[in-house]
Amino acid sequence: MNSKYEIIIYWSNTDSAYIAEVPELPGCMADGVSYQEALSNAQTVIGQWLETAVSLGRTIPEARGRFLFA
Repeated sequence: MNSKYEIIIYWSNTDSAYIAEVPELPGCMADGVSYQEALSNAQTVIGQWLETAVSLGRTIPEARGRFLFA
């Protein structure tokens, strides 16, 4: 899947795993034992998130690309 949504990946000591968050899709996140696995899992979850939103008739957020934080 070639998603245009930003994915933020970081290490979690609590979970002993990499966490991948997709800020533009509420609640969309994944994890993995490696950075690459977390990214791959996030791409899968993005697809599932979008499919579910469509099936429920919800609005799909437009991918804005990189977030800029103040």
